[in-house]
Amino acid sequence: MVLLLFNKPYGVLCQFTDESTGPTRPTLASFIDRPGVYPAGRLDLDSEGLLLLTDDGRLQARIADPRFKMPKTYLVQVEGDPDEAALERLRRGVRLKDGPTLPARVERIEAPALWPRDPPVRFRKSVPDCWLRLTISEGRNRQVRRMTAAVGHPTLRLVRWRIGDWTLDGLAPGESRVAAETSGPKGAR
Repeated sequence: MVLLLFNKPYGVLCQFTDESTGPTRPTLASFIDRPGVYPAGRLDLDSEGLLLLTDDGRLQARIADPRFKMPKTYLVQVEGDPDEAALERLRRGVRLKDGPTLPARVERIEAPALWPRDPPVRFRKSVPDCWLRLTISEGRNRQVRRMTAAVGHPTLRLVRWRIGDWTLDGLAPGESRVAAETSGPKGAR
């Protein structure tokens, strides 16, 4: 069993091949040279941060399957300056088109010391922004972005910092490290 932690850069597909008919986009193959590992979960093209890859199907399912409710923590730069009422709505759960979300843990934080994003987040002098630390325990498509938009504060930058006990600490964009490696039978695919 192998478990890799990878800091997915902005604009990289969470797959090993780009099957689109448009311009070629960078994929995991540009960064991960370890056969037999697959992402446990996804990160959108325009999101950054922690992605776990494994060759163990059971571990992959446990990490990615919403039934296991593995907490995922994001550093989120949002447009505007959310008041306590907006944060409380996130804490209670918000209604999205596909139903209500589970409650999130959320707090306002100082701007984290992150790497520069390429391309940079758009900056507008007349519109403030704010950073949040937001933890969810489900994994719907673009969920954090949809949640912040639902409370009136669209996401400008989204960095997944933690999944369960694994964090991005010490990993620069495009870097990976082995978190666990054991020999023996792999889990079922």
